[in-house]
Amino acid sequence: MSRFSDALEEVMEEVGSQPWTRIEALAEHVARTIVDKQKAFRAEVHIRTDLPVQKWTPVSGRPTQEIYGLLAHAVATEERSRSMIGVEVEGMVACPCAQDMVHSYAKVRLQEEGFPDPIIDRMLDVTPLATHNQRGRATLMIGTDRALDARDLIDLAESAMSSENYGLLKRPDELYIVNKAHANPRFVEDVAREMLRAVVEKYPDLPDDSFVWVRERNEETIHKYDVEAEGWGTLGELRAEILQNESLERHTTKEEWLGLITH
Repeated sequence: MSRFSDALEEVMEEVGSQPWTRIEALAEHVARTIVDKQKAFRAEVHIRTDLPVQKWTPVSGRPTQEIYGLLAHAVATEERSRSMIGVEVEGMVACPCAQDMVHSYAKVRLQEEGFPDPIIDRMLDVTPLATHNQRGRATLMIGTDRALDARDLIDLAESAMSSENYGLLKRPDELYIVNKAHANPRFVEDVAREMLRAVVEKYPDLPDDSFVWVRERNEETIHKYDVEAEGWGTLGELRAEILQNESLERHTTKEEWLGLITH
């Protein structure tokens, strides 16, 4: 155990003396070095840090620094190594089911008040309808040898939710975000599917053996529990399903792609 601690400290001193522009490359380097120094069968490395991004509020244009999670996961053996880069993003998710019930209730009430159906339909089309909301926490990870910009991954994950959120908001910004979220209601599984679809569209040039893993966790407001949805697969598998409408029996798992499970 002490030899492992010594080896790890030596590796961290080494990597700390030079700049690393790719967090996943750092994780992979550490994993490979541990395998070499310890003569280990396999080494697995997880890195998580904060990534500050300068943004501006959507209406008032106030500058705000938003903090996102920056992730890396790498696995190395004597024969090969693989790594993934990822992000953790917060956003707002509006429930479609409750909103549909509010729509039906509002239509009945307006009919009871004597409004004609064409006017009711028009009113409900232009008016944001209430629903319950969740704070969504999205994780998006991509495994590839190519360098990816983490800010692009943040945009993909944020856009998959009903609306982005901010640490700083003025009242016009609050109105914008609430209206945006309620005009774009999504279930937790919708957010996971949207992240997968967005990755397929964003990266048409990545090879088919690249890997994607997503998770959405919604912190519920009217329930006593939270809900989660996950999705994964190689880009080849996801392209077949999303672009060609093929039905696949199974997808490659993250553990299989990283080499943690072999057949």
